[in-house]
Amino acid sequence: MEFGVVAQTNPPAARTLALARLSEEHGFDHFWTYDSHILWQEPYVIYSLILDQTTTIKVGPMVTNPATRDWTVTASLHATLNAHFGNRTVCGIGRGDSAVRVMNGKPVKLRDFRRSIEVIRGLASSEAAEVNEATIQLPWSKGSRTDVWVAAYGPKALAIAGEVGDGYILQCADVEIAEWMIQAVRTAAEEAGRDPDSLSFCVAAPFYITDGSEESRAHAIEQSRWFGGMVGNHVADIVSRYGTDSEVPKALTDYIADRQGYDYNQHGRAGNDHVDFVPDEIVERFCLIGTAEEHREKLKQLEGVGMTQFAGYLAHDNKEETLRVYGEKIIPEYDEQVLAKS
Repeated sequence: MEFGVVAQTNPPAARTLALARLSEEHGFDHFWTYDSHILWQEPYVIYSLILDQTTTIKVGPMVTNPATRDWTVTASLHATLNAHFGNRTVCGIGRGDSAVRVMNGKPVKLRDFRRSIEVIRGLASSEAAEVNEATIQLPWSKGSRTDVWVAAYGPKALAIAGEVGDGYILQCADVEIAEWMIQAVRTAAEEAGRDPDSLSFCVAAPFYITDGSEESRAHAIEQSRWFGGMVGNHVADIVSRYGTDSEVPKALTDYIADRQGYDYNQHGRAGNDHVDFVPDEIVERFCLIGTAEEHREKLKQLEGVGMTQFAGYLAHDNKEETLRVYGEKIIPEYDEQVLAKS
């Protein structure tokens, strides 16, 4: 299994670079960042710095979108980084959330979403692609490879992930929800004639190491409550489209009944003031909170339902300690299991 870190590109960039270096030192495989050009600094500029100052870790957006970024520009960005630093990029993509909604925009239509995945992967992988009835290719790109991992919650977007994605990103670490979502993607892949085992399945959520005390746990829950609000935005879209009686698990849809609104200027930030509707139980279900042993147990459960990468959000006040515990007590156990099987 792989491990990733998800960070915001808040200034100063030197802080993000330090977290990326520390993540690699502790054995993490991926360093993901938000891609929301109004709310945070430009990630692709920072990716070039990260890749220059590390040797193995892969970088990519969690997630970009086909609305605010031209598809061919996104592909060129990845191919350029690959040309300079080796194939160390991955492209997480969704239909458009904070980058779009902060400007009162809307997510792209599903047909455009599907097509953007194919175009970005093709061009970023040194292949030709059809754009506006023209066949184009990056003439300078040789041997580049960028996989595109699809972030989705609703049934139709999940189907797209299985049909054309190289991987699937679920931004929620609830085991019941993960099992349903991953199976939906696997089923779509099988129905499309693909091998579902060839896909990566990434579960992304805040992770916070506590000292075992009630006070520490309560603080961790408060630091992670923002995540339930962020997930709630996507759930609200699903409910508005499919209703509360859709096939989406009730554990994902029921808690937003008291949701009043969402301020995207506080998106993804600990301590924001509009997520009181998110109960402690949901925070615990959606995130990884607790001692190292509690993290191990939940990781085992998630791996059991198909997760191949866990990516932990670092939008809290315990960044370095959480990375340290994973690097010293959790990731090495998985490395040993790989060695034992080889």
